[in-house]
Amino acid sequence: MRPLMVQGTASGVGKSLLVAGLLRVFAQEGLRVAPFKAQNMALNSYITADGAEIGRAQALQAEAAGVEPLKEMNPVLLKALGEAGCQVVLMGRVLGNYTARQYYCLRDFLWGHILKAYEALSRRFDLVVIEGAGSPAEINLQDEDMVNMAVARQVGARVLLVGDIDRGGVFASLLGTMALLEPRDRALVRGLVINKFRGDRAILEPGLRELEARTGLPVLGVLPYLRGALPEEDGLSLESCLRERPRGQKALRVVVIALPRISNFTDFDPFLLEPDVELLYSLRPWDILGADLLLLPGTKSTIQDLRYLRSTGVLESIRRAAERGTPLVGICGGYQMLGHVIRDPHGLEGNCPEARGLGLLDVETSIQGEKVTTQVLATDLRDGQELRGYEIHKGRSEGAIGLFRLRRLATSEELLDGSQRGSVWGTYMHGVFENDHFRAGLLNRLRERRGLQRREPLSYAAFKARALDVLAQTLREHLDMRSIWGLIKG
Repeated sequence: MRPLMVQGTASGVGKSLLVAGLLRVFAQEGLRVAPFKAQNMALNSYITADGAEIGRAQALQAEAAGVEPLKEMNPVLLKALGEAGCQVVLMGRVLGNYTARQYYCLRDFLWGHILKAYEALSRRFDLVVIEGAGSPAEINLQDEDMVNMAVARQVGARVLLVGDIDRGGVFASLLGTMALLEPRDRALVRGLVINKFRGDRAILEPGLRELEARTGLPVLGVLPYLRGALPEEDGLSLESCLRERPRGQKALRVVVIALPRISNFTDFDPFLLEPDVELLYSLRPWDILGADLLLLPGTKSTIQDLRYLRSTGVLESIRRAAERGTPLVGICGGYQMLGHVIRDPHGLEGNCPEARGLGLLDVETSIQGEKVTTQVLATDLRDGQELRGYEIHKGRSEGAIGLFRLRRLATSEELLDGSQRGSVWGTYMHGVFENDHFRAGLLNRLRERRGLQRREPLSYAAFKARALDVLAQTLREHLDMRSIWGLIKG
């Protein structure tokens, strides 16, 4: 089958979820399918079974397809380091830190790996659904492109171009994108999709007819605005993760500290399925002091974010909440911040060699050169509960360690992880809240403090599966799937 590719008029228009939904539809029809994104810039990442780091969106897409996430699905992952450039992860392993100019000099080298990764997937699966990045009409970057039309040309993909009507200007963005493409690339686009529509489609019809007339392309679907717990991509505002307080209920308020360089905030998505939990990302003192549970997340630059929290007074609000007995949990970089000190002897995070932490846990951290990337099996040493998760970090913490016993699946190494003092604890284990009984136990202790009713564990895996099924059904109802089948069958 011919590969299908989803490109967009801009970042955040819904490419990732559209690819996930299409993969779900094709998998339900009996095809063995896989996602592919040549280059992804993301701070939410996932660790495969063999210890490779890929974009979290591709892991979700693989889940939609019903297959194991593989490093070939996202051969190049970029993790922003601010204005200084980015960390380049190639085939799941760190290649190095590069400025934009240095990165573009790697284009030919990276392109070879991208093609090998795609070829490996195309041999293994019936159909590959490819996701582009940003916009294909960045005319200043055409020569360096290795994620949009360059991929489509190389593999002969049929392209769907998606625009977001919710942000406004969808007709201009679709028409303008087509106008800026080279003729050979315009020929690869076979249909237009309008995403995130709210209202009466009949009102759109005159515009749709005019758009088709001007582009010579069919509008293959107008997709409704979907609210749910499926994360789309890092670039979107964290507002998409907020929950309104349930009406008529006394909700538990779980507050995530909205770090400027926050990473892997998908760690907290499992709280979205809890009917009596309000998940809020905030730096406001009144939110922090009014929380039932405080979560200090991972970050791409622990020391810089720690200094930011101290300079803005947020660190003091966190300390006051912890002193009042509010449960406080740190994950990865957040765990490091809870200790006494963080040292960066090699300058991996900048020019600050040392920073004081909150001092709420008896640990000290040193940032080392080699990144740990592995899935883990863990035992909670407090109650013997078995857990699953994964590690992505460079820091090494020492001191009063011994909250979990981990076995790293990539190396079979066993070690202790995490620390606790009173109601404050931290761990390097991402995905810990995806363990349903562990999450339910934590929330039930909070419910007891508030005099609320205990609840049975809810399945996060089943919750995501239902959400993916709803997404697939939405595409069946609002996309011209007959025409899309025609594209991939040639």
